[in-house]
Amino acid sequence: MSKKPRQKVVLITGASTGIGRATAKLLASKGYQVYGAVRSPERVEPLPGVELVRVDVRDDASVAAGVDAVLRKVGRIDVLVNNAGYNLVGAVEETSIEQAQALFDTNVFGVLRMMRAVLPAMRRERSGLIINVSSVLGFLPAPFMGLYASSKHAVEGRSESLDHEVRGLGIRVTLVEPSFTNTPFETNSQRAADPIEAYSEQSGRTAAALAGKPRELIERAVLVLYAASLVPRAVVAFARRGATVIDTAPLTLDEIIGH
Repeated sequence: MSKKPRQKVVLITGASTGIGRATAKLLASKGYQVYGAVRSPERVEPLPGVELVRVDVRDDASVAAGVDAVLRKVGRIDVLVNNAGYNLVGAVEETSIEQAQALFDTNVFGVLRMMRAVLPAMRRERSGLIINVSSVLGFLPAPFMGLYASSKHAVEGRSESLDHEVRGLGIRVTLVEPSFTNTPFETNSQRAADPIEAYSEQSGRTAAALAGKPRELIERAVLVLYAASLVPRAVVAFARRGATVIDTAPLTLDEIIGH
């Protein structure tokens, strides 16, 4: 009689809203053991099948405590989804150094903290998958989102380098590059601290366009994340084809799941 595959343990950062929350919900429905890392669990509406863990990716001690809590409970983390992050809209010249440092502390160093925290356990298991949620702006920069784009470029370069470093240890690292998606992400975007009149017209148009973006289905990005948990290296190629990654992929979702 064949052995039943063990339930995969997934830790997702930024699981309180948007793509992170929808991904946690989908993976739980597919039989994964899901832990949602959020800053304030008491303020997050519970999700069936998802256990919330207090993690602030900006804080070394919080990251260590959250990852340790999952490892003490189940002994391993098979998949880490680095989804926590936020946006900053404005010209590069308008952005203060303090704003840039804060953005990078979450979007870049937060990802690094999480990867460093889970890698020792993954190395012991000689197995693991790290999915870093980047953005279409991680390979196709846009004006008035320069700091956000540069943070995602940093995530992309480090992810591809790390994948080469750890693949011989049974661990893979992959990227998901969503286009603009109908989530609270843009609503929660920050504006550059020092507005300059010369940029105001075009900067305002950019912010308005983001606020009124096409209402793409969040399920599209979530299905890509799910596919990433099953076929680690396929997703970068899918995402680079554009927003309709599932529609244009050479495999159907059922075929992907079959892998």
